[in-house]
Amino acid sequence: MEHYTKAVYVISVAAELAGVHPQTLRIYERKGLVEPARTSGGSRRYSQADIDQLNRIAELTESGLNLASVQTVLELEQKVAELSEAVRDRDRLIDQLRAEAEAAVRDAHQSHRRELVPLNQQLSIYKRNRRIF
Repeated sequence: MEHYTKAVYVISVAAELAGVHPQTLRIYERKGLVEPARTSGGSRRYSQADIDQLNRIAELTESGLNLASVQTVLELEQKVAELSEAVRDRDRLIDQLRAEAEAAVRDAHQSHRRELVPLNQQLSIYKRNRRIF
């Protein structure tokens, strides 16, 4: 995963990989569509994740969307991904809690079995209370 997000490509290579002009990448950055990493000297460095984002932008613009619409689509796709992950996390938590509850019920049943005595083995002592008037 680290190789996917590691910023290694200079702007000219990133532009070539994405099939756009380097100036287009600068425009995308100004519009907030992509955020390349920066070296200590201020040079842009793009990761494979950035290249994939640029390819997605190209798909959307080729389908007729303007950059404002592209930004909205990208934000919505990000939100869907976050919500999907939250649902997966919730489902994992529910499964874990269900397993813990089932184990607790099993443990409770086992401990009660040791405490219970069949009726035919149980001793009962009855005292009769007599009231004297």
